Amino acid sequence: MSYYEQNKLARGPQLLRDLAAGRSIALVTDAGTPGISDPGILLVREARAQGVAIVPVPGACAIVTALSASGLPADGFVFDGFLPVKPGKRLNRLKALREMGTTVVLYESPHRIVAAVTAIGEVFGEVELVLARELTKQYEEIVAATPAVHLGRLAAATPRGEFTLLIPAGG
Repeated sequence: MSYYEQNKLARGPQLLRDLAAGRSIALVTDAGTPGISDPGILLVREARAQGVAIVPVPGACAIVTALSASGLPADGFVFDGFLPVKPGKRLNRLKALREMGTTVVLYESPHRIVAAVTAIGEVFGEVELVLARELTKQYEEIVAATPAVHLGRLAAATPRGEFTLLIPAGG
């Protein structure tokens, strides 16, 4: 049974009824880890509220996978999920993240990756930004380059897959 952002309000109660009836369910995702920047958190929260035991099964997590291959300091970092859609809010959020002075990890969709990289270039300058795409999958790609170089690459072909962006501290 599918459970995603657009059907979470309808499917969540149905899944909770299945749990209450004694059935076991597994929350599985085709990208990343359930509950990390996806609607799985709502299902877990409601199941816990009803006394259902939650048993995590370790798997690929784009945050940790990207950090381990980035070459950026990972002894301290901030994960901020997806940037705001509105340009002004996106720039303000990036400015606040820059002030933290640590490695920043973000997620971004292929539809908004160009706007995100453009904004990162505006706020952080020409830092060595790491773009990781489709981690642990067939078309995995991890590229470290300046925002300008990334924008050239993104303009050459339609962006596909989910992105994890890593910005070095002090950018």
